[in-house]
Amino acid sequence: MTKVLVVDDEKHILELIKFNLEREGFTVFTAEDGATALNITHKEKPDLIILDIMLPGMSGYEVCESLSQDISTRDIPIIMLSARVTETDKVHGLEKGADDYVTKPFSPRELVARVKARIRRSQRDEEAEQTGRLVYGRLIIDQDRFAVFIDGTRQDFTPKEFELFRFLVQQPGKVFSREYLLQEVWGYNYVGDSRTVDVHVRHIRQKLEQIPDCPNYIETVRGIGYRFKEM
Repeated sequence: MTKVLVVDDEKHILELIKFNLEREGFTVFTAEDGATALNITHKEKPDLIILDIMLPGMSGYEVCESLSQDISTRDIPIIMLSARVTETDKVHGLEKGADDYVTKPFSPRELVARVKARIRRSQRDEEAEQTGRLVYGRLIIDQDRFAVFIDGTRQDFTPKEFELFRFLVQQPGKVFSREYLLQEVWGYNYVGDSRTVDVHVRHIRQKLEQIPDCPNYIETVRGIGYRFKEM
């Protein structure tokens, strides 16, 4: 059974989320502080973690960062759950390693839907790792050949355009700042500014726009950066 760890210091929220997830067939573990969450994660290896930010002792940010730096836990998807609603809070959570960010108050139904979607993507990522291909409807990214195909036709991407596009596709729906993309795609020692990312995104879009009825795969998130549109 799919295992989910829910971390929140408010017991009524824990029970609400647990009830709704168990009703959908998930096995649910709960924790009310960061240290307990880390212990359960290392012991049970959940398939996904729902993590509050404001926790006693160790914050959700610290828990998230700790998990993302550990090779045995860094691939576990994390959905942050918080009453903090500013763009700065969301960006900070995503940059600490979270895959999604849900604000309180929240809809239990929507949260369960996000959990299911995130787990499906994790399973798809595992399949991609085994086959070397990422598949999203009409889109295929062949990682072994460094090639992008849409409707079976290979697209003329430069090596850096391919790396940027693949990076976004690998984590659909997750928003990345321009600075983070520079760091991850171009490298820590790259000397440049965020306009480099904008230029490459524009070139990718121009190429995709030439394909009939091609979806807008890369979305701009105002004030933050870019994300690959969830299919």
